Amino acid sequence: MKAWHFSENAYPYLPPADEYESIRVSLPSRNYDPKKGAALYDRYIDEWLIAEDEGVEIMLNEHHQTATCVDPAAPLVLAALARLTKKARLLILGNPVANRRQPVRVAEEMAMVDVLSKGRLECGFVRGVPYEVLPANSNPVRMNERQWEAMDLIVKAWTSHDGPVSHEGRFFHHRNINIWPRPYQQPHPPIWVSTTTPGGAGRVGARGYVQATFLTGFGGTPAIYESYRKGWREAGHGPDVPVDRLAYAALVYVGESDAEARSGAEKLLWYMTANKANATVDKAIEAGLMFAGTPDQVFLQIKKMYDHVGGFGHLLIMGQAGFLEHDETVRGIKTFAREVYPRLKDALPDTAISGMRQGSASARVVA
Repeated sequence: MKAWHFSENAYPYLPPADEYESIRVSLPSRNYDPKKGAALYDRYIDEWLIAEDEGVEIMLNEHHQTATCVDPAAPLVLAALARLTKKARLLILGNPVANRRQPVRVAEEMAMVDVLSKGRLECGFVRGVPYEVLPANSNPVRMNERQWEAMDLIVKAWTSHDGPVSHEGRFFHHRNINIWPRPYQQPHPPIWVSTTTPGGAGRVGARGYVQATFLTGFGGTPAIYESYRKGWREAGHGPDVPVDRLAYAALVYVGESDAEARSGAEKLLWYMTANKANATVDKAIEAGLMFAGTPDQVFLQIKKMYDHVGGFGHLLIMGQAGFLEHDETVRGIKTFAREVYPRLKDALPDTAISGMRQGSASARVVA
C-alpha cells in the first residue's frame, strides 16, 4: 500500500458560522487576509516536504472560491513541489477538465511538471463538484461527456510525437496539437480519476486508470469498487484487478495516546463542520470517513475498511484541516509514517489482487 499526504490548503480564520450562509462560492473574500494566507502556503509546503522525508507520497487538489481549499491553481503548487522535492510521487487529483476550456493547455502544464520532477507525476482528472460550475462560468450540461473528451484529447496531445495533429470533437476543436515538452514518462504519466458513483467507476475501470473515491465510507465504497472491477474485466484487462488500481481517501490522524489522537481528530473534523455538516469524530470513524486513534487503533481501522471493500492500494490521507496546527500536523504525519505505515505495507502488499467474494470483500495475494 502507498500512502499520500493530502492538504487542501484550508484558510480557517473565518467569522462565526452564523454570520455566513456557506463557506463555498459566496463567502466574501474580504475575510481573507493575504499575509496570513502567504504564511499558510509556506507552512503547507513545508508539511508536504516533511511527508516526503518520512517516506510518504504527496497529493494535492484544486477548488475555487472557497476557504476549505485555497488552491485554485493546483498546477502552480505542483510545479513548486516538483522542484522542491526529490523522490516523492506527486499526485494532482485533480485537474477539473470539464470546467477548463483548453485541454491542450492542461496537457502542456502536466507534461512540464513531469519533466521538472523527472518523471514523478501522477496525473489526476476530476469532473468538478457542482457548486463550482458557477465560479467557472461553465455549462452544467454534459459535464461527464466533456470530461472524458478532454481526457482523451490530453492523452492524444501527450502521445503524438510526429508533428502537429488535430482534434475535432463534440466539445473541443484543435487544429494544431504539437506540445513541447512532451512527458518525461512514456507513453504518459499514470492517470487517476476520482468518482463517487458506481456508474463513473465502471467507466474508469474500462480505461484501466486508477480509481479514487473520497469519503464514501463503508456504505458507498463496495459498490463503487465492484463497478470498477466489472468495467475492468469487461474491457478485457484480465480477470484480476490489482489493488494499485484503487484508492481511498479519508481524514486520518494518529496520536501516541488516546488524548493526543482525539485532540487532533477533533481539529481535523473542521473539514466537515466548516461545511455546516453535523459530524462527530466517533460517527466519522464508525462510517469509515475518518481513521483516528493510536497507531494500533488506526491500523485496525484501515485494515477493516480494506477488508470490507475488497482491497485498495492507495490511502489518500487528509492529514491537515482547519485549526490543526503545524506541530500537530507534523506529529500526525510522523506517527503515521513510523508506526502505522510499515505495518500497512507488510500486511497489505502491492501484489494483492482486489476482489469480492460471496457478498463480502477480500483481497488475495499473487505468489
